Amino acid sequence: MTRTPALILLAAGTLLTVAGCANEAILHTVTTAPSPSAVRTTPATHASPAAAPVLTPAQAQAALITDADLGAPWTPTQGTATWRDTLLKAKTNVPDCQRLLDALYADELLGTPATTQAVTTLDDTDDEAQLRYQVAAFPQADVNRTLDWLRTLPQKCANFTATTTHSGTQTVTVTEATLPTVGDAREGLHLTLTGTTPEGDRSTLTLDTAAVRIGDDTITVTNGGLGNVPVDAMQQGLQIGAQRLTDVQKQGRVQI
Repeated sequence: MTRTPALILLAAGTLLTVAGCANEAILHTVTTAPSPSAVRTTPATHASPAAAPVLTPAQAQAALITDADLGAPWTPTQGTATWRDTLLKAKTNVPDCQRLLDALYADELLGTPATTQAVTTLDDTDDEAQLRYQVAAFPQADVNRTLDWLRTLPQKCANFTATTTHSGTQTVTVTEATLPTVGDAREGLHLTLTGTTPEGDRSTLTLDTAAVRIGDDTITVTNGGLGNVPVDAMQQGLQIGAQRLTDVQKQGRVQI
């Protein structure tokens, strides 16, 4: 009789222990199992943020200017201008000026386009000038940084010398170009490269270049030649082209 309460207490303690272990196992199972909401949200943690809308190739092409926009004597190009290799392929010991020459030679004033681009090249058959016009999408921050850099070049590269592969040493001057007030941000440069040809003749390459940002898209124009380079061609091209790109942007964009 004296052992009955002890036995009862022992049995009760055993039951409580078993029950506690069972509850602990249940709690452990619930804690480590992924909840339905966690499973649903897992893909979102790996999804990239919505990309900025960009032009399709067809839209970029539609935003280009044509020879009809500039009028005579402009025509579709007959080939790359010879002065590109003979004069723009050059070396200088001034880093910012070298960067400018490299960008002009590669036709990448703003760098390599991140996404869509379209390009057209036109020839002025009277003055033997050549105009290259590009529509491309770049990150806004990158474009703004490059425009800020271009803005410093009339001071950093006002006058310098560059050694070309085929035409000896050239004296290069850089000034700011006058641009129409188009787009959200813009910058332009006017360059001259003066030297002597292999035949001993004096030569001067005149080059106007500009970049305009309109929202998430850009227009880049380069117009150059060894003769007369009409300033109004670049200005007219930018005015017409900026409006055309704006119209294309309004007509429809896509997400990538």
